[in-house]
Amino acid sequence: MDDQHCQQCDSNATASTSLSVFTYYTPNLPYYTYRAGIMTIYPDFDQHGYQILQELGRNREGGRITWLGSDVKTKQQVVLKQFCFAQFGSSWSGFEAHQREIQILQGLAHPGIPKYMGSFATSDGFCLVQEYINAPSLAEARKFTPGEIKQIAIKALEILVYLQNLYPPVIHRDIKPENILVDEALNVYFIDFGFARIDSGEVSGSSVFKGTPGFIPPEQMFEPTDATDLYALGTTLICLLTQIKSPEIRELCDRNNPYLIKFSHLLPKLSLRFLGWLENMVQPEQDKRFANAQAALAALQALDVMRVPGVDFSQPVLQFKANRLGEKLTQSITVENTIPDTLLQGRWEVAPHLNDPPHTPDHHAWIFVTPAEFSRNHTQCQIEVDTSQLMADKQYKRQLILHSNAYPASHTLTVKVQTATLPIEKLAIPYAWLAGVLVICMIASASMTWFITVVGLWAVMSAIMAAMLGAVIGAFGGITIGLIIGGMLGILFNFDEIVITRIAGAIGIVLGLPLGSVQALLSIDSKIGIGIGIGIGIWILFIVFAAWKASIFDRYRHYDYGNYRYVYRWIAILLSLLSAGLGISFGIICIIGFVNLYILLVLAGTGLPLISMLLYPPLKRRRLIAQYRQSEKPLIEL
Repeated sequence: MDDQHCQQCDSNATASTSLSVFTYYTPNLPYYTYRAGIMTIYPDFDQHGYQILQELGRNREGGRITWLGSDVKTKQQVVLKQFCFAQFGSSWSGFEAHQREIQILQGLAHPGIPKYMGSFATSDGFCLVQEYINAPSLAEARKFTPGEIKQIAIKALEILVYLQNLYPPVIHRDIKPENILVDEALNVYFIDFGFARIDSGEVSGSSVFKGTPGFIPPEQMFEPTDATDLYALGTTLICLLTQIKSPEIRELCDRNNPYLIKFSHLLPKLSLRFLGWLENMVQPEQDKRFANAQAALAALQALDVMRVPGVDFSQPVLQFKANRLGEKLTQSITVENTIPDTLLQGRWEVAPHLNDPPHTPDHHAWIFVTPAEFSRNHTQCQIEVDTSQLMADKQYKRQLILHSNAYPASHTLTVKVQTATLPIEKLAIPYAWLAGVLVICMIASASMTWFITVVGLWAVMSAIMAAMLGAVIGAFGGITIGLIIGGMLGILFNFDEIVITRIAGAIGIVLGLPLGSVQALLSIDSKIGIGIGIGIGIWILFIVFAAWKASIFDRYRHYDYGNYRYVYRWIAILLSLLSAGLGISFGIICIIGFVNLYILLVLAGTGLPLISMLLYPPLKRRRLIAQYRQSEKPLIEL
């Protein structure tokens, strides 16, 4: 409280007598009071119901003495602030402050503000009575930890929030270490509302310079706002953090801008975010400060005062892809501390998931991190995933949590795992080729039907026989030449039987086509065009069928499907024959122009089996997948 000493309050020596109590007022000397013949230096306020216990402080320029007293009836300790306006060197301007303080205190009810208990007039001024708080001010030499200073700041801001939420709001205008009390439990109290204003507005000339230098923001000279008290509170916190007394705060002010306080270099161990918050509090320009105490409080509560490490992952997402079932996959990630002069300490944990078995922070069913704990600023961690616990052909997603001493305390890393495909090969049915066979057979059958109706059955049959004979001769000749060439190449280059067979087939196709066409050309005189056309058509059908059959066999030759392997081969052959039969039926219908019972039977006999055989492979695969999924029940789901 007002611990600056002043001269005594009275300017004229007077005497007062009340029974056995005698009080003498002597200029420039303390009070002298005689009680039952015993002289004391305290004033006599017995008639007002208060007894003085001791002096707490003096303000020479303001003509104010602060006493610790007690209520005569209740014995409750109180604070009496005596305003001596008639003393030498003081002025009656303090009377306005006294009246303002009474007016403001009467409307306040907050545990951080001493209660107003009354006032009474004295021979030379007034006396204000308030609740006594047994706590020293922040001006006294005390050491607080940065964490304790943050708690003091939070409680001080809560008081300011209360004052600013009043209607009209109250602006203290004289916040400084001397006017803030803090007890051992870090409870904070604001005192001395003599300079306070109710609501903002232009400041009169008589009160322009009210406040303490170094704690006054520029706008207080003209029009104080809610941000005004934040500047003074920020300066007070700087005094606590730097152990600088309030009169010495000017040493931290910039020479070119006395309202700009430079303090960050004195606090190297404090959090950069907290220092930024404090710099915001003491910005000379109020529009760069927090708008009010509520905004400053909300920003402060989430901050760490001490400088803490930062966390940076080399990649935010780890993606694993297994090529075979039960494979163990490993990737590495680097964890960096981004804040200098700090040490990062961390501990990994797999975030709980509904489908994972219960696990502890030290052990997980299928995700492992090495090292699980570390205390370094540069750490390379190995993330291992065991897919033997997972279902096939699924994508899993889990979260790794890094608990650390950084800000924020937890950081998450996403892990995505794509397991190997199902061990059931998808059967690729050559729909395009089957459609081609259907179209070729339609055209061929339509042509044959037209030939029969136009040229005659015997001529067509002769042409077909000639073409078939030419095809057979050409095929045998081509294959014979192909076997001879393939055998020679096999001897030279050590080819196996399959390669030799393919070479023979290719040479047979290339040589057989022209040989068959020539044979057809020589066999038929009058029907040359018909024979050549039919021969070429049959050879096209033979080439396509042979190529497709070879592709089917090669596709499933490397997979062991048990008894189903031979079933798939017969399916390939039957699909070809049924497609050809269906095409022939449609070709005949197109030329004849009508549908009879026999044609319908042919369509049913070829179309229905074709459809069923097309549906058989996918349905069979679905059944196999269902059986496999049934065997995966003990495994972990997504």
